[in-house]
Amino acid sequence: MAKLPGGLVPGRGRRLSHPRDGRAAAGAGSVPGAVPVPRYRFLLSCCSSPPRAGAMAGPGGGGDTGDAGDVLSGGSERRCRARLAAAGAGGAAAAAAVLVPLCSVRGRPALLFTLRSRRLAGPHSGDVSFPGGRRDPADGDAVATALRETREELGVAVAPASVWGQLRTLPDRHGMTVAPVVANLGPLEALTLNPNPDEVEEVFTLPLAHLLRKENQGYTHFRTASGYGYTLPVFLNGPHKVWGLTAIITELTLELLLPSCYRRKTHVPPQKASA
Repeated sequence: MAKLPGGLVPGRGRRLSHPRDGRAAAGAGSVPGAVPVPRYRFLLSCCSSPPRAGAMAGPGGGGDTGDAGDVLSGGSERRCRARLAAAGAGGAAAAAAVLVPLCSVRGRPALLFTLRSRRLAGPHSGDVSFPGGRRDPADGDAVATALRETREELGVAVAPASVWGQLRTLPDRHGMTVAPVVANLGPLEALTLNPNPDEVEEVFTLPLAHLLRKENQGYTHFRTASGYGYTLPVFLNGPHKVWGLTAIITELTLELLLPSCYRRKTHVPPQKASA
């Protein structure tokens, strides 16, 4: 995915080894700072403090919804599915697709991210991303691409019924169109993740409450030869900085799930008409 200038930001969240990974859990259990698994790590990141009251409130009212009961509830799913279907993005053709994995960790709604292996050739080696890749000729649509790539990268077979819909198709920095497909994996503790070490170096999650905190949100202004160019979001203070196209997709997802709690930071000025 597209990459912004800068380096990694030290994480302030606690890191817990995945309960189904015996090598990481041995001698560590749920103790923060568990010993990393060689090649890749299963990380369940959780907030160092409880979410603020009202921080996860949906569009209908206030209250703390720090658990998965509201954002990942049936009512929220129906609302999001209807909104995605009305946008009509599912019919847009794309050269690549990514899965935006919603999940819950200890009952709290979260997003799952991957760190692409540095063994990979190309500009996206070592980037924070969502599971995904180029469309295969055998893929029927963007959903098929996203589910296939997730199975190949994480060893998880996501059921088509778990897919909520498709966000708008976006270009990466090389002009390749990417279709983000939103799906709910359910409780992460119930899944067996088997990342492909040739493609995935690390798996980690960020709770939605973490992503919504102002101190964890940033943005980068870019200039062109004529002055101001555009603004892109950055999400800070997790195991890794979330930036580039992955950050744009993250903010579109937050806007979908909690439209009253998150204001988009991406801003691209309109193109001037040529003389």
